[in-house]
Amino acid sequence: MAKPGNQFIKIAALLALVCLVLLVLLFGRKGDNSNSNVEVGESTVPNNTGPRAKPDPFETESGIAMIHLPAGSVMMGDAKGDPDEKPPHKTWVDSFYMDKYEVTQEEFERLVGETPSRWKGEKKPVDSVRWSDAVKYCNARSQEEDLEPCYNLETWECNFNANGYRLPTEAEWEYACRAGTTTKYFFGDGPGRLKQYAWYKKNAAGRTRPVGQKLANPWGLHDMYGNVAEWCNDYYGVDYYKQSVEKNPQGPKTADTRVIRGGSWDSKPEKCRSSFRYNEDPGYADVCFGYDVYGFRVVRKARQSVTGPVQKPLEAKRTTKPAISIRHRGMGSPG
Repeated sequence: MAKPGNQFIKIAALLALVCLVLLVLLFGRKGDNSNSNVEVGESTVPNNTGPRAKPDPFETESGIAMIHLPAGSVMMGDAKGDPDEKPPHKTWVDSFYMDKYEVTQEEFERLVGETPSRWKGEKKPVDSVRWSDAVKYCNARSQEEDLEPCYNLETWECNFNANGYRLPTEAEWEYACRAGTTTKYFFGDGPGRLKQYAWYKKNAAGRTRPVGQKLANPWGLHDMYGNVAEWCNDYYGVDYYKQSVEKNPQGPKTADTRVIRGGSWDSKPEKCRSSFRYNEDPGYADVCFGYDVYGFRVVRKARQSVTGPVQKPLEAKRTTKPAISIRHRGMGSPG
């Protein structure tokens, strides 16, 4: 028969071993960032998760939902994608606010006037807008909240130091769309679940739909894929990724077309990928008309606090078709 003292020693040793295993599992998992390529502040974000705390949504005083996105870096592009998606390259963007939804016809008409949309509906995204229409809306929204407008409507130049609203840079758009993921879509590499997140060619029945009906991406942004393709601020360059700067890239200095992202109601799944790039004539002239697959959402710079808490907006208060110079491939029938 074993002595009582020996049994006690065995039990104590077993309990110590169990505690040791639990500690290894707990702290080992916290420290494992080997699959990460998106950095937020001084920490890293594991694949397909985004920030450890979901970015906070808020409403402007005019009632528009926005989301504060933390500063961070992302690997833009796709080594197996189209030529203009190569090479994949690491990009850093400062913190900014982005509209939770695409700009609706109701909101566009309230600030700018009659909507140019083909697919009428107050809660549907404004469509058929030119790049120039989108920036006029940005300035109007800035002025309503007593913010400094970002755009010079004579030169179309953007003042990135202004605290008003503007279109996202291409880097900001892809950073927001990926939301901490590295796969072709923010839900995985295959398009099988796309219908849960997007109105596109297979399920849209040939028209736009009210914003926010599909699931949001991991950072709470709706319709980043499909519904309407979204204008970005950048000029388009097919080989721009070969020369892009690492921090806050703003695109080529000049070009004939502007960047469009996200795919539309008329896009096939491969044109809704997070890295897919498209471009179109911005339509500076009043005689130009926008295609019914183009819309937009807007952003605004935030106070830069990399590791601090999410902050509130700065000083916000209530108060016929274009000639196409470059179309390297179709996004879908323009209607």
